[in-house]
Amino acid sequence: MEGTKAAEEEEEQVVNPWEVSAKDGGKIDYDKLIDKFGCQRLDQTLIDRVERLTSRPPHVFLRRGVFFAHRDLNEVLDAYERGDKFYLYTGRGPSSEALHLGHLIPFMFTKYLQDAFKVPLVIQLTDDEKCMWKNLSVEESQRLARENAKDIIACGFDISRTFIFSDFDYVGGAFYKNMVKVGKCVTYNKVVGIFGFTGEDHIGKVSFPPVQAVPSFPSSFPHLFSGKDDLRCLIPCAIDQDPYFRMTRDVAPRIGYHKPALIESSFFPALQGENGKMSASDPNSAIYVTDSAKDIKNKINKYAFSGGQDSIENHRKYGANLEVDIPIKYLGFFLEDDAELEYIRTEYGAGRMLTGEVKKRLIEVLTELVERHRRARAAVTDEMVDAFMAVRPLPNMFN
Repeated sequence: MEGTKAAEEEEEQVVNPWEVSAKDGGKIDYDKLIDKFGCQRLDQTLIDRVERLTSRPPHVFLRRGVFFAHRDLNEVLDAYERGDKFYLYTGRGPSSEALHLGHLIPFMFTKYLQDAFKVPLVIQLTDDEKCMWKNLSVEESQRLARENAKDIIACGFDISRTFIFSDFDYVGGAFYKNMVKVGKCVTYNKVVGIFGFTGEDHIGKVSFPPVQAVPSFPSSFPHLFSGKDDLRCLIPCAIDQDPYFRMTRDVAPRIGYHKPALIESSFFPALQGENGKMSASDPNSAIYVTDSAKDIKNKINKYAFSGGQDSIENHRKYGANLEVDIPIKYLGFFLEDDAELEYIRTEYGAGRMLTGEVKKRLIEVLTELVERHRRARAAVTDEMVDAFMAVRPLPNMFN
């Protein structure tokens, strides 16, 4: 009986690097996820500590709980307080030409961390992974990696502290040695338990996890961190990437490295509602960084799920259900002003503000964000991509 109950709970929601879905199209239960994955909730004391150590207000994603879970963040902050630096590692699987807003979130947050802590950053483009999972050709995966690199650079990363690499170009040497060390420590049963591979999956998939694991180890980047094997690593990512780093953290001490620390975000909900994350395969579920002002307006007005009532009379009487309202959720991500957000929530929740007014404000916020990104991306040349991806030392990365 216990087994069946556990199996039923298992079925309720699926969260792994390739699939995110809640039971019966419901919401992802993040508390359950934290229990299942064994990470910690990011509490106010940690946020206050980040503010104190960086002497700048915490990022809106921290203040509003977008980044809500962590592993060993306190240890990284302890080390930083003692004067030991760390480095950041994040990444992107380049499976589509254009990024949607959900894809931007880890990069916007990572830029804040880089600026606030003044530390180096490595960004992995897993063109090999997407070639294996999405059935893309090697050449197409490589092309998409470069296109995505332009969007990432447009987020404003500091070239004197940032190394972007694609797996097809960079894997080898010290990086490959670490992959082999990790691979030897993880049994087939273990990888099936973590990632759910089956006998139908090709062996490329089974052999991939070490590739995403080893950027957590400074010795994978001898041109950057030679002789700094003790450097800690902090990984900002969405929580669906956690399985990779559970595996990495399990292996790290056995091969002589620190466990990487993580700071993890919830998913950016689809326009249609909170039953998972935005999907690049359904263009109407997402706002893309390539969308025009007109596209954004249409998508928000037509597809953004509203918690407002079915008639103005009822809305004035009962107010909006903020729990399910997507425009309110999106404003929570992207409207900087805490006071304005609180005002909108109060007025809309009480029925004094209508759905159309909330959507109108969201359209303004998103149009400005996307327009700003588009201008920044248009300024990124192929030469800039080459410069960010050049294997080179970063002499001022900790200054």
